[in-house]
Amino acid sequence: MCVRADADATHLPCAKAVSGVVAALTLAVATACGSGYGPSAPSPAAAALPPAPAPAPAPPPPAPQRVVTITANGVSPAEVQTSVGMRITFVNNDAIPHDIMGGPDPSRPDCHEIDAVGFLTPGQSRQTAPFERARRCDYHDHAFHSPLFNGRIVIE
Repeated sequence: MCVRADADATHLPCAKAVSGVVAALTLAVATACGSGYGPSAPSPAAAALPPAPAPAPAPPPPAPQRVVTITANGVSPAEVQTSVGMRITFVNNDAIPHDIMGGPDPSRPDCHEIDAVGFLTPGQSRQTAPFERARRCDYHDHAFHSPLFNGRIVIE
């Protein structure tokens, strides 16, 4: 505590004591709050952050769509390959309707997944049902009996 001994005495020792206390408090507050005047250590919370997770892998590209086109010249391609669980799209680009059925001819029906295509008017398209197992499937045009409109689907 600074006490005046008399009215004429100098107050310098008391002023130095008060300014020393103020300086110490200022230093303590600046250190606790981060003064911004120099390097500071990272806070424990910032140092403990986990690394960002790796991005998820991209999904595989979709399987290519298989298409059989019907024209006045027949079916194209005459043989197409696909996988189990996939479908084939038939597109009628002819001027007349076609009736696509499974089997090599009307007397030997087979591969009923192909029967889902059925009757196609000009400009119309339709998919087979998903193929359930690996095998070879012949098909024919039930409305227009010609080898040009017969084909095969190979399911792997």
